[in-house]
Amino acid sequence: MNKTWWKESVVYQIYPISFLDSNGDGIGDLRGILSKLDYLKELGVDVVWLCPIYKSPNHDNGYDISDYKDIMEQFGTMEDFDELLREAHARGLKIMMDLVLNHTSDEHPWFIESRSSKDNPKRDFYIWRKGKDGGPPNNWESYFSGSVWEYDDTTGEYYLHLYSKHQPDLNWENPDVVDCMHEMIEWWLKKGVDGFRLDAIAHIAKAVGLPDGDNPHHLPTVRAYDLFSNLEHVHTLLHQLYTELLFHYDIMTVGETSGLGPEEALSYVGDTRGELNMVFQFEHMQLDAVSGGSGKWDIRPWNLLELKKVMSNWQTVLHGRGWNANYWCNHDQPRPVSRFGDDGRYRVESAKMLATFMHMLEGTPYIYQGEEIGMTNIAFDSIEDYRDVETHNFYRDQLKQGASEEKVMQAIRQKSRDNARTPMQWDGTKEAGFTTGTPWIAVNPNYREINVEAALRDPDSILHYYKKLIALRKEHEVIVYGKYELLLPDDPEIYVFTRTLGEAKLLVILNFFGREPELQLPPELDLSAKELLISNYAVAGDDDLGGTVRLRPYEARVYMLQA
Repeated sequence: MNKTWWKESVVYQIYPISFLDSNGDGIGDLRGILSKLDYLKELGVDVVWLCPIYKSPNHDNGYDISDYKDIMEQFGTMEDFDELLREAHARGLKIMMDLVLNHTSDEHPWFIESRSSKDNPKRDFYIWRKGKDGGPPNNWESYFSGSVWEYDDTTGEYYLHLYSKHQPDLNWENPDVVDCMHEMIEWWLKKGVDGFRLDAIAHIAKAVGLPDGDNPHHLPTVRAYDLFSNLEHVHTLLHQLYTELLFHYDIMTVGETSGLGPEEALSYVGDTRGELNMVFQFEHMQLDAVSGGSGKWDIRPWNLLELKKVMSNWQTVLHGRGWNANYWCNHDQPRPVSRFGDDGRYRVESAKMLATFMHMLEGTPYIYQGEEIGMTNIAFDSIEDYRDVETHNFYRDQLKQGASEEKVMQAIRQKSRDNARTPMQWDGTKEAGFTTGTPWIAVNPNYREINVEAALRDPDSILHYYKKLIALRKEHEVIVYGKYELLLPDDPEIYVFTRTLGEAKLLVILNFFGREPELQLPPELDLSAKELLISNYAVAGDDDLGGTVRLRPYEARVYMLQA
C-alpha cells in the first residue's frame, strides 16, 4: 500500500471573495484568510485550497486570468500571499493553488497580441478559425450557453471559448504554450506552494479538425462534448507535465474532469500513470438532473439507490489502483444540506450525516467553506441579486425561449453557483461578520442563527462534529486506507457500508431521509465486539444491532467492529 501525506489529508476549500474581508470594501481578501488560519488549524484540516487569486478582470470570479504571476488587486498583493504561505506553513498547513490551464482572460497580454493580427507571434497561442456558411466554424456549445465561438472584427476570424467569451481557450498543440505554462507552474512551485487543483483540465485538448458534434444536451451519437473532453492527447500533455516538472516536487494534484467514470479516471490517477493524484468526478453531482435535458437546470428528485451505485463504483474500482477526491460541495455546486439533506427541521442532523458519509469513504475529503457550519442555499427574489455569469446567461436564454420567469427562478434557486458563493457567516453581527462594508453579494439572511461564533459555543454543533470526524480519520488508519464494501444495496433509505484494513473493520450506518426506517443488518456480519465511534445524535440509539433497529431521521452511526 502506497501511503502518502495527501491521502491522509483533509482539504478545506476557500472561495476568497466570500471568505473574509479585512479592509471593509465588501470583498474577501488574503489578509482575511490570514486572520483565520488558526480557525482552520483548530478545525483539523491539513490543506487549504485557494480558488483563483491571480490578476483578473473578474468576469468569472477569477477563473479568467490576465496575469498568472500577480495577485488580483482586490485580494491584496504578492507580499500578502507570501506572508499567508509562510504563516500557513508555520502552522503545519499546506496551500494548494487553483490553476486554470485551459484558458486565460481576453485581457491577458498573450491574447491581446494574438487578436492584434494574423501574423502576430502569439496568434497560435489561441484557437482561431474562419467562419463557415456565414456562421461559426462548428456547432459546439459553450458551458455558459451559446456558441463556443466569438467573432473578432480585428482579423475577421472567430476564437474558441468553452466558457465565457472573456475566457479564450489556449492552444495546447503549440509547444510554445506548453513551455510557457510549465515555466509558470515551476515559478509557483519554487515559491513553495504545496499543490494544484487543475481547473477544466479535461479540456486542454480538442479533436483534430474541430468537427461538428450533436447537441451536447440531447441524446447523442457523437456529442460535441466528446470532441473537447478527456481526449487521449490530454494524457500526453499531463504525463509530460508530470515527468518534466511535477515529479520533482512533493505536492498534491487534483484535476477537474467531468464526463468520466472510474475506469476512465484511472487513465488520470492510476498509480503507474504519472499524471495526477486524484480527480473530481461529477457523476453524483448529476443525480438530480434530468437525463437528456438542458444540463443541470432540468431538475429531478435524486434517489439513494443511484447514489449507492455511483459511489460504490468509484470506491471499488479505484481501490488499490488510484485515489478518490470526495466532496459534496464546491464553488460551483449548491449547498449539500439544501440539496441532499434537509435545510429546515433536520438541518443539523442531516448536515452531520452527510459529513459522516463523505469522511468515512476511501479518498481525500474536501470541505467547502461554510459546509462545516451547515450553511444553506440562498433564495434571492430577483435575478439582479445574483452575480454568477452562468446564472444570468441561463435566465436570459430561457426567457428568450418562452419559459416563465417563475420556473426559471425556481431552477436558479436550486442550482445557481451563487448558492455556494454568499459570504461566509462568521457571527451574528451585521453582514455576518464578513465585512464592515457592503458585501459584493448579499449575505444569507439566516446568518443570525447559522454562524461560526454560535457553532463554537454549542458543543453539539455541526462544527464540533466536523472536528470529531477529522480527528477520527487521523486516529484510525482504516478510515483512510480501508477497503470499502457496500451492504444492503437495495435499501432505498439506508446507506450501510464497511471499511476493512487488516483486523480493523468499520461499520457506517446512514439514514439519508427524514423518516424512521427499520435497519436489519446481514446476519453474517460479526457484531460481537463493537464500539460506537461517533453518532450525530447526542444520545446514542439502540445499540443492539443484532436485531431490528429503528433509525431516527438522518441518523448516522459509525462503529469499530474489531480493533
